[in-house]
Amino acid sequence: MPPVTRVVLAEDEILLRAGLVALLARFDFDVVAAVGTASDLLDAARHHTPDLVVTDIRMPPGGRDDGLRTAVTLRAERPDLAVVVLSQHVQSEYAAALLDSGDGRGVGYLLKDRVAEVAEFVEQLRAVAAGGTVIDPDVVRRLLHRPRDPLAALSTREREVLGLIAEGRSNASIAGRLHVTEAAVGKHVGNIMTKLGLLPSDDTNRRVLAVLAYLRAQP
Repeated sequence: MPPVTRVVLAEDEILLRAGLVALLARFDFDVVAAVGTASDLLDAARHHTPDLVVTDIRMPPGGRDDGLRTAVTLRAERPDLAVVVLSQHVQSEYAAALLDSGDGRGVGYLLKDRVAEVAEFVEQLRAVAAGGTVIDPDVVRRLLHRPRDPLAALSTREREVLGLIAEGRSNASIAGRLHVTEAAVGKHVGNIMTKLGLLPSDDTNRRVLAVLAYLRAQP
């Protein structure tokens, strides 16, 4: 008989929390704590040192990504702690944040709809508890089709120059700010335009398009 997995569960919706507790108990998970806020999750996980944390992403007190941020905090404290986060919607940036915690092992990002597929959901929890990584198929599709960062090819200096262009500065002003020659700035600007795929035409229009690309890439 496999060892019992000790679980701390965090879900602010009372009925769903009770349903998850009953479901997990039915499949021999030991729910050592079931809480309704991110702060209670932090306390419970530190106190009970569970094998697995299952948490909603959006939790009180902030009602935004408090559950996720708490899970990442716990993973920083205990890299071996398995964590599954549940979300109402596909939000690929949350999956990326979770995968960046620890070494990316023992983590799961699942949509809440998957809970209804009981057998599969339980197997996914067991897989994460065993050190595996489980990402919801819808999230995987979103990650695979996520638009490429248009600024990814720019060097640090080129990003800096583009940021100053976005402030409305001329090449001469940028040169003074960075303590380089205007010719050096012109070269950086040319590289930026090439890497962003902005072919030579009206230079003013290209600068506007480059600024739009910069602004769209900001978090």
